[in-house]
Amino acid sequence: MSQTINMRGTTICCVRKDGAVAIGGDGQVTLGDTVIKHGARKVRSIRDGKILVGFAGSTADAMNLFERFESKLDEHGNVLIRAAVGLAKDWRTDRYLRKLEAMMIVADQTHTLIITGNGDVLEPDENVATIGSGGAYAKSAALGMSRHSALSAENVVREAMAIAANICIYTNTSLKVEVLEYGHA
Repeated sequence: MSQTINMRGTTICCVRKDGAVAIGGDGQVTLGDTVIKHGARKVRSIRDGKILVGFAGSTADAMNLFERFESKLDEHGNVLIRAAVGLAKDWRTDRYLRKLEAMMIVADQTHTLIITGNGDVLEPDENVATIGSGGAYAKSAALGMSRHSALSAENVVREAMAIAANICIYTNTSLKVEVLEYGHA
């Protein structure tokens, strides 16, 4: 049985460009059709700035997954792909975790991964990954800017998120952006 996660309530955008990866998220938290909070922090830099994480979905579920992801990093020696696959496997097979409604984007200097509750660990073909209600808008904007502008990864994320916020009612302009610079690829 496949579950479809339809995130309504945030946008997360990750861009890898010119030796840097940036991940940004809006700050809006909604309950139904009401805005509850404008400045939530949905992106994190962890492991001394070596890994970036962004999450969309139910706040409690996302925080639970974030904590479990950190445990998987401990378990797998901070190897991003192994930790992501371990989390996805647990998420898919554990009866409690299967009910969590959230998604994550994780990135280090080499990989950008989308982790879903369906057991997926997806590495996008392009250098852009998005999740959440405004994800398609942010992705379209980020792809265009990444290909056809000299903007940095951080500035592509900021501009793409601003475009998404102008279109998606569940996305606002209170952005938090984290950047990991690793040198030119």
